[in-house]
Amino acid sequence: MNPTHNTSHPPASAEGPGSPQRRQLLLGGAGLAATAGLAGLAPRAWAQAAELPEYVGWKDAQALIMHSANTLETRRDAIGRGILTPSDQLFVRNNLSAPDSAIMASPDDWSLDILGTTRSQRFTLGQLKTLGVETVVSVLQCSGNGRKFFPHGASGTQWETGAAGCVAWTGVPLRELVRELGGVMEGMNYITGTGGETLPDGLDPKSIMVERSVPLAALEQALLAWEMNDEPLSLAHGGPLRLVIPGYFGVNNVKYLRQLAFTREQTDAKIQASGYRVRDLGVEGAPDQPSMWEMPVKSWITSPLQSAVAGRTLIYGVAFGGVHALSKVEVSVDGGERWAEARLLGPDLGRFAWRPFVLAAELATGEYRLVSRATDDQGQVQPRDRVDNERGYGHNGWQDHGVTLTVA
Repeated sequence: MNPTHNTSHPPASAEGPGSPQRRQLLLGGAGLAATAGLAGLAPRAWAQAAELPEYVGWKDAQALIMHSANTLETRRDAIGRGILTPSDQLFVRNNLSAPDSAIMASPDDWSLDILGTTRSQRFTLGQLKTLGVETVVSVLQCSGNGRKFFPHGASGTQWETGAAGCVAWTGVPLRELVRELGGVMEGMNYITGTGGETLPDGLDPKSIMVERSVPLAALEQALLAWEMNDEPLSLAHGGPLRLVIPGYFGVNNVKYLRQLAFTREQTDAKIQASGYRVRDLGVEGAPDQPSMWEMPVKSWITSPLQSAVAGRTLIYGVAFGGVHALSKVEVSVDGGERWAEARLLGPDLGRFAWRPFVLAAELATGEYRLVSRATDDQGQVQPRDRVDNERGYGHNGWQDHGVTLTVA
């Protein structure tokens, strides 16, 4: 059974960095404010000083690294002790530019076509809200999170650890909608979501559109979400309506959802057919290669990152099991020679959520290599090394994610 809980709260106020409802959701700690100065940090200095694009203007610029107008990364030191990532600190990754903000003027009028069920139907968001509601807490993570650690210089945004966050999604479970429409038609093997971005003129739509297919088994946890962190889903994160597949990489969580179809085959859109495929270095993408679907077990240290004072040191981080529940986290201060089990913080919000962790260590003056490794409830252990691949996808190796700490 999926770890979800029902909710019947009224609509929240407009999303913004000062929302008390969102702050209340942090369950024990807000994200740490960035305090590093700009001197000597040329790339990040520019990123922090640059004005955020209008559609994300409400976000906390000091907690983010702006790689481009469509890609903003959460700083490693901005992750706090709470479970949920504040909306104004959550990373942003758009394959296409966000639609015009006019689509948010009357969100309940947004329409969604459902195909591949016994009865096909078009719903407005207002109608979807009458069919059922559920809240699921899950990790949202870009397929390329950790790409910067690949030595071959994989193309794409050079994410470190900040293309990930843990958020609460509220919406109607897709399984409820399917029941309403008489079930999935026989022979359908995939759930295919199509985004509602405006496509540039003069290009083959299949070459650029955001349309992703995931195995039908994901129906059990899939959600059509209209709220995030107890607030209306913002334009930056896919509002008015987003497909959410807990446990799956972010690209499958299609934003601005316009069509949801149950299909026999995967879509032939480029983003699916050759994009987001795990392939060897120098090899072109192809449909027979593994697709970026389920996330593996992963963890990393969030504090301290560079320096500490000799004595008792609290080492913090976050960990998750991906599509499985997290079982435990271990921390090493000597680069993986010896391990000690960390304590998980806060309540367990379900198998798809991450857990902050902490380990208290007595550290003398010197240099330490801090690393962490997580284990899921299936006994799968976070590996030491990355799996090299052309696009730098799916990196969960603990060695590259470690930090070197100087204790004085």
